[in-house]
Amino acid sequence: MKTCVVIYNPNSGHTLRKTMIPKYKEIIENHGYKATFIATEYKGHAKEIVSHLGHVDLIMSMGGDGTFNEIMCGNLQRKQRLVLAHIPVGTTNDVGVMFGYGKDIEKNIHMCLTGEVKGLDIPLINRRPFVYVAGFGKFLDIPYETPRSLKKKFGHMAYLWAGFKDFFRVTKNYKLSYIIDGVEKKGLYSFILISSANRIAGFNNFYKDVKLDDNLFEILFCTYTRRLDIIKAFGMLRATGPNNVSGLEFHRASNIKITFDEHPKKAWCVDGEKLEIRTKTYEIKNEKNVQILMPKKNIDKLFVKKSN
Repeated sequence: MKTCVVIYNPNSGHTLRKTMIPKYKEIIENHGYKATFIATEYKGHAKEIVSHLGHVDLIMSMGGDGTFNEIMCGNLQRKQRLVLAHIPVGTTNDVGVMFGYGKDIEKNIHMCLTGEVKGLDIPLINRRPFVYVAGFGKFLDIPYETPRSLKKKFGHMAYLWAGFKDFFRVTKNYKLSYIIDGVEKKGLYSFILISSANRIAGFNNFYKDVKLDDNLFEILFCTYTRRLDIIKAFGMLRATGPNNVSGLEFHRASNIKITFDEHPKKAWCVDGEKLEIRTKTYEIKNEKNVQILMPKKNIDKLFVKKSN
């Protein structure tokens, strides 16, 4: 019998109830796996669990995007990587929705285990993986600054309220340079967004033609500091796409190096969590062909290499 280790975050979102774990275990075992459930106890625990596991056929994440990120970090530390899966039960669940999951956990488990293993590109920022988004600057500390208690109580509304308050704070510009494909550009920017996803911060189809296996990630620099200009630019981005939007510089690349003129006090946000690495220079590149078991629902839309 195949083996499956389920790493779950008991503090994720609204929907994960310990009383349901025997039912989830039964569903997994009905699909031919011997299932073991392990609860995370502290930040970084999921990463530790995965990095020290022996061989298993599948590691299933059951939590939010941050839990999946930890599991991904642990997997990429291993000499022999394992196949991963992700069942979303967090607050925003950008990755899970992008993969094609809904809100019913039992149905999601079935969709996953009847799905297909695909090879994803996983971006690394200074060798630290992120599953779908890394950001810096205006609005982009909201995910890790919003108290967990508010996220658990109010869900996505907690982020919207935090964003409303941040809207009225002074916007800072950061002097920096970046190099893409050997070409350097310098400027003042209020935020940076690097992603490998078509859903970000709860917004579907943030970019309309994202592929998860094309060795490219999407890069957005904003030059605006006036709050209304930023909002207008994002409205144009969602309406017309990222190209030729005033105040936004958009690129697709497999490698970028960003260097700040001064050591930034603000931290990057990586998959909704605070990046503890603090330096003036950040390099982002892809790790290719990381194996993920996912539903068949959105595969043809998300991958260059179509479903078998």
